[in-house]
Amino acid sequence: MTVYLNQKEFSTDAARLTVAEVISLNQLPTVGLAVAVNNKVVRKAEWQTTELAEGDKITVITAVCGG
Repeated sequence: MTVYLNQKEFSTDAARLTVAEVISLNQLPTVGLAVAVNNKVVRKAEWQTTELAEGDKITVITAVCGG
């Protein structure tokens, strides 16, 4: 399966893939993240159950503190 994570191609041999698996496989922190799939926000409680389709576009935004 191939999806796009922050506009970069991400491919895996898996036939099924969830948002949580993409985050884990890319070693992203799970705290302070906002995730959208095809421009629709996915709540953290839904990451484990939100399955992705071929070609989905995933946007991950990391919260940063500072001024």
